[in-house]
Amino acid sequence: MRDHAFASLFLAMALFTSVFVQWDAALAAAVPGPPAPAPTPDSAPPSYAYKGITLGMTADEIRKKLGEPKDRSDAQDLYVFGDEEAAQFLYGPEHKVTAIMITFSGKMTGAPTAKEVFGEDVPARPDGGISKMVRYTKAGYWLSYNKVVGESSIISIAMQKLP
Repeated sequence: MRDHAFASLFLAMALFTSVFVQWDAALAAAVPGPPAPAPTPDSAPPSYAYKGITLGMTADEIRKKLGEPKDRSDAQDLYVFGDEEAAQFLYGPEHKVTAIMITFSGKMTGAPTAKEVFGEDVPARPDGGISKMVRYTKAGYWLSYNKVVGESSIISIAMQKLP
């Protein structure tokens, strides 16, 4: 059962990574695709940090804080925290975090709300799902929160440095 849950979570992370990279490329190239991010707010960006990890930290700092990853390379680390939570950290040429992707599934007991991520309420769609992406141009990154509700609910949170 645990291997099946891990495989499902890993596939969700892989799918999210693929969509995440394609979505960012589409936004950067201004190619029609996913909805445009919300306008850059005038207020300060939220100070969301995942388990104390923020963009710009080194791979060594993350490994010291979180321990040895399930999958490790110079380009990225994958951490799996039980059957319901996984995090992927992508590193740039200086081995500093350029992107963070977190996926919660199952009961999602440890998943933050959109309000905890953005610092404000985010209205749900009629189906209960939530999607929000904001570019914080002055701070140099974008942040997204996606909640899919259903038999296999998933919450995905992503942050990435802007080019």
